[in-house]
Amino acid sequence: MPWHARLDLNYQRDEPRARSIARFSHDGPLRILQSLYPEGDAVCHNVLIHPPGGLVGGDTLQIDVRAARGSHGLITTPGASRFYRSEGERAVQRTRLVLEGGTRLEWLPLEAICYSACRAENHLRIEPAPGAELIGWDVVALGLPNASQPFEHGSLLQHIEVPGVWLERGRIDAADTRLMNSPLGLAGQRCLASLFFVAGSPIDRGRREAALEAARGIVGASGLRASAGVTSPHAEIIVLRVLAPVVEPAMQLLRQVWSAWRATLWQMEAKAPRIWAM
Repeated sequence: MPWHARLDLNYQRDEPRARSIARFSHDGPLRILQSLYPEGDAVCHNVLIHPPGGLVGGDTLQIDVRAARGSHGLITTPGASRFYRSEGERAVQRTRLVLEGGTRLEWLPLEAICYSACRAENHLRIEPAPGAELIGWDVVALGLPNASQPFEHGSLLQHIEVPGVWLERGRIDAADTRLMNSPLGLAGQRCLASLFFVAGSPIDRGRREAALEAARGIVGASGLRASAGVTSPHAEIIVLRVLAPVVEPAMQLLRQVWSAWRATLWQMEAKAPRIWAM
């Protein structure tokens, strides 16, 4: 029987203590673990869990996050999400992140693994009000090459959108050998990763250039320098894109740039979620 699950997560600022707090409700197998404060009261860290561990054909996950003025939330996951083999129906995950002005949010889930013969859709919609800012990433692994489980059949529809500002949408079909293996496509790489800084207002030119320079310095020293690049396609967007053979080097690069962007754009030291070290 297909799973249909929904999670509503709301961040607010408790003014007397200047503390960001999280409240959530859910329907089905989606949960938020206990709020943690490794950086002090201002930043609320949360881990989103999906107990079944993956999606099969017919499953739908809906995640809605709202951040109220003055709050700062950081969301991650304990492990990869998985899109398993489907007999025909689609497995769909939809995430909507809504930020009021004066809000910071970090959306840092671990990778989504697309198993061979899956029919997956992964949608991410970001809605920042003027004065709001978000650092987030999206990482996809096509199959498990190191486990001799290549992505030979199936498809993924990937959709990332900031309405009216930025849209990245594409369908990856395992049968499209030109896309999968051509130098103008994925060039045989099986991990696609993006890190993005999204603002609800135009980013000051000095801040934008500093963020681009910091990211380019890290990319230039990386083993992925030939398949990674950072651009600012809009005054409210900065994006790092990476292709890699497997997840680990791509995730390492994203974490390094995330740390640099935190320091450059927010003057904050990067405090990695505790679960990343487990």
